[in-house]
Amino acid sequence: MTDTTAGARPISAQRPEKPVALVTGASGGFGAAVAIELDRLGCRVALHYNSAEDGAREVSERLTNDSITVQANVGSWDSVSALHRRVVEELGEVDILVSNAAIRKDALMMSQSPEVWGEVIQTNLMGTFHVCRAVVPSMVKRRWGRIINVVSPSALVATSGQTAYAASKSGVIALTRTLATECGRRGVTVNAISPGFMETRMTANATEKFRQNLAANLPVPRLTTPEEVAPAIRVFLDNDYVTGQVLSVDGGISLT
Repeated sequence: MTDTTAGARPISAQRPEKPVALVTGASGGFGAAVAIELDRLGCRVALHYNSAEDGAREVSERLTNDSITVQANVGSWDSVSALHRRVVEELGEVDILVSNAAIRKDALMMSQSPEVWGEVIQTNLMGTFHVCRAVVPSMVKRRWGRIINVVSPSALVATSGQTAYAASKSGVIALTRTLATECGRRGVTVNAISPGFMETRMTANATEKFRQNLAANLPVPRLTTPEEVAPAIRVFLDNDYVTGQVLSVDGGISLT
């Protein structure tokens, strides 16, 4: 099969009947909501976790289609490679990737150690590279694939104390847009979703005053839930012509 000529529609395969989806960071919060949504859409889901095995298994028990739980440190290429091999062996090649695994360790740059700053970059940015790099070759070969990277309004709106987190998520946006240009002609789309402030483990330490002030200043003056945001990924799954985009589902926080 050869590439199409300029101006012609690229050749791509049909969407698999029961796609295999890999969701990183699926043990709770947004990752869990995404996994449940993908299962509802007919996918067979591999639920990745780093340390929260019980959480991943609890999510798996809520799914109706075939699923597995897989452990890996996404910041390690060897660990991600082993994860990918197991998913392929047990479910098949990955058709849909949702790269959601991330950490947030906030502090002013002048007081944050290089080690902690680097840990955030390694997990959030290098981790996204690792999982994308693992699945892209097969997607390109089979001429169909969907990659959805989870980013944050912090990549667009400056927040004191988040130099590491913001830099990591901004990097993921740049990665997303560039990867989209590399594989769009081969039926693989690459996009990002940017959720607003959700009630998850990552935001559990926020004070009630902070929550109230944030909600009051939003164009849609309330906070959201993972279950409200997760269905938005369908626009990336259903449309072959959407790629390299960041979909903000954030109540308008990125406008402020």
